[in-house]
Amino acid sequence: MSPLMVFLRTLAKSTAIFLGAGVIFLNPSLEVKGLSELRGLSVGGPLVTAQKSPAEQAVDALIAALKDTDAGVRRQAAHTLGEMRSAQAVPALMEALKDQNTEVRTQAMWALAESRDRRATAAITGALKDADPKVRARAAAALAEFRDPASLDALIAIVKDSNIEVRKHAIRALGEIGDAKALPALTEAMKDADASVRRSAILAIAEISDDSDHNDHHGFNRPNPMPMPMPMPNPNPNPNPNPNPRPVVRNWR
Repeated sequence: MSPLMVFLRTLAKSTAIFLGAGVIFLNPSLEVKGLSELRGLSVGGPLVTAQKSPAEQAVDALIAALKDTDAGVRRQAAHTLGEMRSAQAVPALMEALKDQNTEVRTQAMWALAESRDRRATAAITGALKDADPKVRARAAAALAEFRDPASLDALIAIVKDSNIEVRKHAIRALGEIGDAKALPALTEAMKDADASVRRSAILAIAEISDDSDHNDHHGFNRPNPMPMPMPMPNPNPNPNPNPNPRPVVRNWR
């Protein structure tokens, strides 16, 4: 090989190494799958980032399946993500609440309830206005699991929903939250035409009352008691039990 070719090959290799190092410097998160790709590049140690675990890879695949063209696949993906209770999937499940298919929205709602992640509270509360009563009922049931006071007003608003199941789940959620602000709506629900709704309202009122009693028992809602009076000071801090003691006579020998 001529000296000129050796020089050009060395120059090309040096240029590739320089460019590779520059790319990694500007993009620290860049994953390098093998040092052979940079032909011996080493800047202060290995540049290989940690690979995702099999579970994380599965979650990624399921999240992608939420966009599948088949509604059955999307529904099953949402259900499986709910069983896995992955926090990573919460944003995607929140987005799935907008799915055109009712069953997909219902499964996504269930999955979010299983996650117990309060980031989803606002999205689930918004679903209380869904056109399908099954989704509204599932949303109320999910909020019962969250027990988030942020959803209180929205739940009170649907205590008079046209669907019996929605009303019952909303009432149960209000009982779980335990805020006395819901008592007027629950009292009104005791006049509902459906007996099961009336029973649910009674149970919710009892639950809120139990919570109030529990708080009072621990002094959380109890008014400040009257302070204990200060004890009367002892006028004689060192009283003499025998003011006229008899002299002690000792016989000395």
